[in-house]
Amino acid sequence: MNSIDKTVEFVKQKLEGAEAGHDWFHIERVWKLSKKIAATEICNREVVELSALLHDIADPKFHDGDETLALKISRAFLEHEEVDEDVIQQVLFVIKNISFKNRGDVPEDLPVELKIVQDADRIDAIGAIGIGRTFNFGGFKNNLMYHPDIEPKLNMPKEEYKKSNGTTINHFYEKLLLLKDLMKTNEGKKIAEERHDFMLTFLDRFFKEWNVE
Repeated sequence: MNSIDKTVEFVKQKLEGAEAGHDWFHIERVWKLSKKIAATEICNREVVELSALLHDIADPKFHDGDETLALKISRAFLEHEEVDEDVIQQVLFVIKNISFKNRGDVPEDLPVELKIVQDADRIDAIGAIGIGRTFNFGGFKNNLMYHPDIEPKLNMPKEEYKKSNGTTINHFYEKLLLLKDLMKTNEGKKIAEERHDFMLTFLDRFFKEWNVE
C-alpha cells in the first residue's frame, strides 16, 4: 500500500463520526477536485494529494480553535509513513495556509500545490454541495436559517469571523459568494463560475419563497 492509500485509510478512520460537512466525503470530494485541477497544472502530485487528504484532519472549529493540531497530527502520520521531509514541509504549508479566515496572513507568492488544493476546498464550499454543507453546519450550530433584520457582516476580522454565529443565509454573503473571485487556477475559476451562478439562482428562489411572492 503506497502513502496515498495509507493516508486515505488514516483519514477515514480519523474522521469517522465527523460533522457531515467536514467528514470523509468532504475530504474525498476535495481530493478528487484537486486531482482534476492538478491535471491542468505543473505540480508535485504527491504534495497535492497528501495535502488534500489531510487538510481538514483536525479542523480548528471543532477543536477549540486550535490551529496547530492538524499540523501536529499530519507531521506525526507522515513521519511514521517515512514521507520525505521536503514533502512533509510542503504539505504542512498547505494545511497551515489553506483556510479562508487566514487569507490575510498568507504570503503573496504561493506554491501551485497550495493554489490547487485551496481552490478545490473552496469549490466544495459552493454550488449545490456548498448549499447543503452550509445548511447542515448551520443546523449543527443551531443558527437561525434567516432573519430579515440581521444584516450580513462583511470583511470581518479573523477573530470575529471565527466566533460568528450569524444566520445561514448571511454566510453566503459573508463567505460563499466571495469565493469565485478568490480562485487561483484557471480550472478552478471555470468550475467555480458555474457553481457560483447556481447559488445566485438558489438565493433568488429562497427570498421569493420566504416573502411568499
